[in-house]
Amino acid sequence: TLSLHDALPIYENQIALEAAIMELALWVEQRGSTDVGGNVRGALSTIEDNLEFVTLGIAELIGPER
Repeated sequence: TLSLHDALPIYENQIALEAAIMELALWVEQRGSTDVGGNVRGALSTIEDNLEFVTLGIAELIGPER
């Protein structure tokens, strides 16, 4: 099984990627590409909707508390 120490970076990476992609979406929107910004926001919404499942998957990989 995966340890919490090993699994935490997976979760942290997802959060960091979401933040970076949102910054890019804002930058694109400020330059007038609202369609692209909207598409990025839609994709980020899907990632956010699935965050609970990712978290549960990580918890399952870690296994019962030690």
